[in-house]
Amino acid sequence: MHRLSRRRLLQITGGLALASSAPARAAEAIGEDWSSDVAILRRAWETMHPGLYRYSTPAAITERLDRLARDWAAPGSFRDRFAALTRVTASIRCGHTYPNPYNAADAVVARLYPDRSLVPFRFVWIDGQMVVTGDDTAGSLLPRGSRITAVDGIATPEILARLLPLARADGASDAKRISLMSVRGDDGYETFDIHLPLVLPVRDVAAFTLADGRVVRAGLMTLAERRASAPGALEPDRDANPWTLAKDADGVVRLTMPGWALYNSDFAWEAWLGGVMDDLTGDGARGLIVDLRGNEGGEDCGNVILSRLIDRDLPLSRSRRFVRYRHAPENLRPHLDTWDRSFLDWGDQAVGPDERGLYRLTRYDDGPETTMIQPQGRRFAGPVVVLCDSSNSSATFQFAQAVKDNGLATLLGSTTGGNRRGINGGAFVFLRLPTSGMEVDLPLIASIPDTPQPDAAIDPDVFVPTTAADVAAGHDPQMAAATALILNA
Repeated sequence: MHRLSRRRLLQITGGLALASSAPARAAEAIGEDWSSDVAILRRAWETMHPGLYRYSTPAAITERLDRLARDWAAPGSFRDRFAALTRVTASIRCGHTYPNPYNAADAVVARLYPDRSLVPFRFVWIDGQMVVTGDDTAGSLLPRGSRITAVDGIATPEILARLLPLARADGASDAKRISLMSVRGDDGYETFDIHLPLVLPVRDVAAFTLADGRVVRAGLMTLAERRASAPGALEPDRDANPWTLAKDADGVVRLTMPGWALYNSDFAWEAWLGGVMDDLTGDGARGLIVDLRGNEGGEDCGNVILSRLIDRDLPLSRSRRFVRYRHAPENLRPHLDTWDRSFLDWGDQAVGPDERGLYRLTRYDDGPETTMIQPQGRRFAGPVVVLCDSSNSSATFQFAQAVKDNGLATLLGSTTGGNRRGINGGAFVFLRLPTSGMEVDLPLIASIPDTPQPDAAIDPDVFVPTTAADVAAGHDPQMAAATALILNA
């Protein structure tokens, strides 16, 4: 999405707190009535959330919030209350509306991780099974490629079915929800780690049933141990280049971009990326592979790539931007945190309202530099393949859509995240609920297509799945297929 997206938002305004591994009595009943917070959430959503009714009716939203208020008034554990909130935020079917641990208070994060409840391995979901990609068990009990079919006797397809209603994604993008419930070791707060204890009360030790029928009992992990086992740095240096470039003997250039969240980075990415693209022609590259797997978005880095693939102006989007308010309500402002207070007052840049109660936002659409991409540098006319997957749900979704709609490269891999009906993002406030201490990310701008679109993400031009056998062998089928496509062009 334009300007800002998804998960590492608080890295602009604060740090990444490590939760203590000491128990925080998350299972003990809370008697305090938190329902006043639901009134604040309701008021904020109804007056400020531009995508609130994209997939839900006002009556449905009211019913869900009423149920949450009842749940938060009755005695219940912290995890029960957090699950109730997450169920409601996920029901909006917006990939940017959720209780974001990166923006949460330290005390809340500590209560999300009060004990040993994290599975001792990294994995991806394939055909309803948890396929191990990294083993952190004592004694290496679950080697790479192991297929787990049950946890504590509960079949993994059932576990996944319980988890999906808690996952944030746009519309019908269930592939995105499944992707979020994997553990890859590249996120300081893995979505699965937070949500598994909400649907399956695991602690200290769990029994993992393998596809061959064996049962492995293994100790569970703390958050600190999960972080220590991560394969790479979770917090790179501010001036570090997060991408890798390989110019191989076969003439294929491979650009790996695991993230575009560079808002707080000192890396001069535009100049570096423009230079890479310009060098393709001079170096006589046979083709380019842009690897966006695992990349949820961030800055509009893809525009630099697109500017070297076109020979005429390229319209950025067939969508327009809308907000639900011109001025944020005064009684909500004490609860709204953001890095740019101008988001609270759009003024005459918000035109309307229309029959939907939305205002057309002109702030980011004032000239050709914001509505189209112009050719820049040296055009690369060779074959380009973009590796995509269900993580691509914000700026990377929009890049994939531009690539496919304009035939600028071949999309290869699996269906993206995001949604053709548009996504919400671009500007955010962090809604802080005072009684519970909870935080909910609230996107402020809705991208809405000019013409009706299906409730669907973007399918690649070439589907290439990953199998459990690929994982076990350390084989990368998407990269292999992309290389073959270029070399055979």
